[in-house]
Amino acid sequence: MDKMAQKTLLYELILPLLLLLLLTLLFRQTDLDMQIARFCYQPDAGWRFRDFWLWQLLYQRGMIPGILLGSIGLGGLLLGWKLPKLRRQWRSYLLLLLLLAIGPGLLVNSVFKDNWGRSRPKHVVEFGGQLPFLKVWDRGERGVSKSFPSGHASIGFYLIAPYLILRKRRKRLAKGFLLGGTIYGVLMGAGRMAQGGHFPSDVLWAWGMVYLSGLLLCYLLRPEELAEPPGPAPTFV
Repeated sequence: MDKMAQKTLLYELILPLLLLLLLTLLFRQTDLDMQIARFCYQPDAGWRFRDFWLWQLLYQRGMIPGILLGSIGLGGLLLGWKLPKLRRQWRSYLLLLLLLAIGPGLLVNSVFKDNWGRSRPKHVVEFGGQLPFLKVWDRGERGVSKSFPSGHASIGFYLIAPYLILRKRRKRLAKGFLLGGTIYGVLMGAGRMAQGGHFPSDVLWAWGMVYLSGLLLCYLLRPEELAEPPGPAPTFV
């Protein structure tokens, strides 16, 4: 592996993975999750920021940009059967579609949220609920509560997908998508924390699952390569 490839691996995989693990350790060894949740909660008023207009807007409409981006991937694949210019980008469109399906879809919402059973802040005893607080990666009863990880935050972080496609061809634009998608995911997560729906570590792992699954797809599909798919587009009689 040459020096450029080593540097790329360091910044794309090793440093983000170390950050994810270090922050996870911080949440497990401290009371930080609960401290941040307490800031959003008042015993006499409940979740005091839950009705803030931005959090309500993001909760109700915040998934639309991610759905539109995934639709671009699906549309590009379908139209690519007839349009050679789009067909050359088939790896990019496939990555957009697969990352939405695997990251926010399968991994976050199906595999973990539906089965892990971590208590939401609004359900724990300290905030008027009936369930015990569970630290990040502690598993609860399946189907009782669905805090880990944050589904809304995950589809917000999905907006980093163009970064994975453009990171070698148009680096400045790619960094813009990385920054914008990260900020949007954090805002989506902050809104859910303010409403008592998630702990900060749920948002952290929403980012981790989307970013790492996207990076894996990127290494497998190599979307920076502009190439024709095998064989000509089929014709139907």
